[in-house]
Amino acid sequence: MRARIAVLAGDGVGPEVTAEAVRVLERVAARFGHEFAFVECLVGGAGIDAAGDPLPARTRAQVADADAVLLGAVGGPRWSDPSAPVRPEQGLLALRAAMKVFANLRPVTTRDALVDAAPLRPELLRGVDVLFVRELTGGLYFGEKTLAPGPDGETATDLCSYTTGEIERVARVAGRLARTRGRRVTSVDKANVLETSRLWRRTVTRVMRDEFPDVVLEHALVDSFAMQLLRAPASYDVVVTENLFGDILTDEAAVLAGSIGLLPSASLGLPRADGRTPGLYEPIHGSAPDIAGTGKANPVGAILSAAMLLRHSLDAEQEASAVEQAVRTVLEDGWRTPDLLLSGRGPACTTAELGAEICRRL
Repeated sequence: MRARIAVLAGDGVGPEVTAEAVRVLERVAARFGHEFAFVECLVGGAGIDAAGDPLPARTRAQVADADAVLLGAVGGPRWSDPSAPVRPEQGLLALRAAMKVFANLRPVTTRDALVDAAPLRPELLRGVDVLFVRELTGGLYFGEKTLAPGPDGETATDLCSYTTGEIERVARVAGRLARTRGRRVTSVDKANVLETSRLWRRTVTRVMRDEFPDVVLEHALVDSFAMQLLRAPASYDVVVTENLFGDILTDEAAVLAGSIGLLPSASLGLPRADGRTPGLYEPIHGSAPDIAGTGKANPVGAILSAAMLLRHSLDAEQEASAVEQAVRTVLEDGWRTPDLLLSGRGPACTTAELGAEICRRL
């Protein structure tokens, strides 16, 4: 197999964790006889500093020509002014729009070896295996925004809008994935208040009824779901929700795994004519500028994102499973970055040491 992978390391700890993910992919290529070409590109604050653009033209061109994109993180104190006309986060939103990715997959799985790293009681964490499917191109993040003088100071608005088609396509992704798992979907909305959520609920109900009659569908209001996610996390299988809710809920769910540094994500669009599905793969954590360059960043989220890249964009299930197994055994054997050590107990390994040990297990 040959594949071209664009690597957008970004800012903060992004270059450190993506370096380990690339090292794992190189090891996979050597073991399984593949040829992966990696092209490094700028994004976020790094793009602003070098080209005055959080998604420079060269990056756009390389992304368009790639089979998949591996992203680190964007942002940091140097570019943190929310009123600045050019910000790192604009590059991330533009990247998603350019790639036409609309379904963000965020798996959350607990591991017995890490229950002491989570703040919940161990019995609540047994058997947790939730897959969030977050709609990625609609809602408040992409709606019209205004800021203008008003009678009581300034008035700001953010328009939240969804179309039937946007909801249908992400609901279909959730349904297809549920068929490979426990055949249960929970749709999260705020239909008792928001018109967009009422459209969401009607549309998801129709799609699941007409196209996925073998999948059990339940609806949940976002505030109630946020509570139940911590009270009974093992009761959920596939969770589908809109952009803003998905962003918040998946960060909340990170406590179930023990650290946000462990969680990967995949952002997918529609398949190309050649059958491949270009995707954007990134850990869900941010740029963590406070630990950048210290070797303390957890690379597992980035490495598991590389496993999702193998599975979803390159149709390499065996290779993806091998990476996931290597991560599993390393964690079971006690390898820990500082974020996984309670109160500083026990020896910690560095970002590079953990990445090297995962490669060795491959």
